[in-house]
Amino acid sequence: MESKKMLYNQRAEVILQQLQLQAVVKISDLTELLHVSVDTVRRDLRTMESQGMVKCVRGGACLPDTLAAFSNFKGREIIHSDLKREAAKKAVRYVKDGTLIALNAGTTNTILAQELALRNEHFTVVTNNLAAAQILMQNPLIELISIGGMVDVMEKSTYGTVCEQEFQNYYPDLAFLSINAVNYQDGFTDFRYHEEGVIQILARNSQQTIAVMDSSKLGKRSKKNVLTFNEVDRLLMDDGVSDRLKEEYGQKGLKIE
Repeated sequence: MESKKMLYNQRAEVILQQLQLQAVVKISDLTELLHVSVDTVRRDLRTMESQGMVKCVRGGACLPDTLAAFSNFKGREIIHSDLKREAAKKAVRYVKDGTLIALNAGTTNTILAQELALRNEHFTVVTNNLAAAQILMQNPLIELISIGGMVDVMEKSTYGTVCEQEFQNYYPDLAFLSINAVNYQDGFTDFRYHEEGVIQILARNSQQTIAVMDSSKLGKRSKKNVLTFNEVDRLLMDDGVSDRLKEEYGQKGLKIE
């Protein structure tokens, strides 16, 4: 019995590794990868689903939906806040005196704003993230440019034509982008349709485009594609990403730190 359990555990680990690379794994691919029968894969997936590890879908499986993924701003701000802060601390290392930084909307960038507010340097931040702006204005050394537009009360941000036109006028040294999901088949995806234009403008206009995300978003797929790997210079995450996964994503053109 113990031998069978270990074999299952090993297969489950491989399945989870594949799901950190792509949003959905197919039963047919897993049978080939694991060298087992279709029935064995189906049984493994059902067991993993009962343990909350995966969600079975037609012909395969995906990672289980997290309630935080598409919930309101406050809920997402609380979920994985420690991991988001790890990623944010890596981001501030790129900030130098005199830097022009762009932040888009999102809970990760709100936590990043907390880390930026602790810096004893002169730099400028341009943002449509109202929650981040409220934090940054507490540090008199930071020159803050708040982008106008329609107000999204739930996301604590601005959006729309006016917002995007204002952002077009800036060419930041660094754009720190808070995005909802990433996997190596679909690239970067997000459920905030209003935010897509802002994300793409900042990626296009900035000297360095840096995505800042916690590792729970790796292997996930959200509602709409917003950026390809070619449009992002690097992805900063917490230390929960294995070297093997970093290498796999690196081969696809995305550098994870």
